[in-house]
Amino acid sequence: MRQWTLEERYRVLKSPDEIRDLHDKITASVYSQNYHVQPVTGLSSDPNGFAYYEGKWHLFFQWCPWGAVHGLKYWYHASSPDLVTWENEGIGLSPDTFYDNKGCHSGSAFAKGNDLYFFYTGNHRDENWVRTPFTCAAKMTEDGKLEKLEKPLFGPREDYAEHQRDPKIIYVPEKKKYYIFIGAQTLDKKGTALMYESEDLLTGWRFAGQLNVPGYEDFGGMWECPCIVNISGKDVLIFSPQYTTLPGRGNSTNHNVYFIGKMDYDTLTFTPEGDYQYLDFGFDFYAAQCAANVADPDKAILVAWIGLPDNHYPTEEEDWEGSMCLPRELRIVDGKLVQTPVADIASLRTGEAEANGTLPKICELEVSFSGGDAALDLFTKADGSGGFTIRYDDAARKLTVDRTGMDKRFNEKVFETLDVDMPDGLKSISVFIDACSVELFLNGGEKTFTSHIYPTADEHNYTVSANGAVKIYTLGCSVENNFVV
Repeated sequence: MRQWTLEERYRVLKSPDEIRDLHDKITASVYSQNYHVQPVTGLSSDPNGFAYYEGKWHLFFQWCPWGAVHGLKYWYHASSPDLVTWENEGIGLSPDTFYDNKGCHSGSAFAKGNDLYFFYTGNHRDENWVRTPFTCAAKMTEDGKLEKLEKPLFGPREDYAEHQRDPKIIYVPEKKKYYIFIGAQTLDKKGTALMYESEDLLTGWRFAGQLNVPGYEDFGGMWECPCIVNISGKDVLIFSPQYTTLPGRGNSTNHNVYFIGKMDYDTLTFTPEGDYQYLDFGFDFYAAQCAANVADPDKAILVAWIGLPDNHYPTEEEDWEGSMCLPRELRIVDGKLVQTPVADIASLRTGEAEANGTLPKICELEVSFSGGDAALDLFTKADGSGGFTIRYDDAARKLTVDRTGMDKRFNEKVFETLDVDMPDGLKSISVFIDACSVELFLNGGEKTFTSHIYPTADEHNYTVSANGAVKIYTLGCSVENNFVV
């Protein structure tokens, strides 16, 4: 594994020519994605500034151009008319001011009238490498560029740790106020969120207090990427707790969870209806964000990073890593959050393949089960050995996903086998396979499981238990990943 110096990681990009050769590595890679947004070079991580605006979806994400390393972060911009076909737009935000001299870190978007605004964390470091996080804003201009405000909306609070970042902005009509949720860490290293309020979008911001989630005052050591959205009259609080292990998540210390409940803006209290739930049960899913300006009150649109902080992946050898998950529609059904791929994803189908045990490289599988124990093994060798195995135990009502059988193994000390509780049994699995990712939607999206996967040339078969019926659809490419900087 390459060891990066600070100078290498935090080098400022001055010309596209500096990274053109790196882009050639991605386009030549057998693991270059076909219908998932990925970086033109280097590392992609948290989705940012996700919004619908004037007939187009805008998605930004954290981007370090130099390689598969967390260093100087830019916002990279991709856009889509339908959340399926994506076009690279180039750099959205660059770390080029005093307030963000060492990175434009994660944040969100907000549409007001005919304007689209963005809120992000400016990562400033001084000559002694002491961090000061600023909450900054920008506005999209008529030509689609982002123009920063001259000064931040506010700086950090000294009565909390330096970890104060990832602003999520919303408007609460009954309060006639805007609110910003900031992921934070207390001085005694407990995860939380801070809340700010203002009657005006770009001025007058003041500290409102610390978010209270009863029963979760000591839950992780940092809450990254807080997000709150209302679906069918219920509030959904999503965030990524760090620096803690959680049940059923192996040795990972990075997670993505959610609560369904009620947010009280008078007391700054979110009251959950039940325990926290994992947003996705897979190996590689983090920093989920819901889009702004979704007109339907009964759904939200979510995207997340396929990857985890501190983890490492085989494409690092090619100097790149990361992609975004499929955009998902979120609904609340019978008190549960249900996630499904956006409906237009079906437009990628180019035909139905014969279900003969051979797995197309880019495809969608619809698998239904008639009851009892079940098995689906993907990326096996021709003799059925190895692979990415999915086994369901009906008596235990538990599904187990195991990737130890793959030739390319990674993050072995974090986790390679994970369980998903299936209290209602297993009826179906929708499987979306791209060049280096697998996304499973269980029972119509009641549970999801996302994983990076790096099959070799010999790993292109599948097997299914006798009680399973399989339909396979080949999928076309919808993300060309043109070199636009």
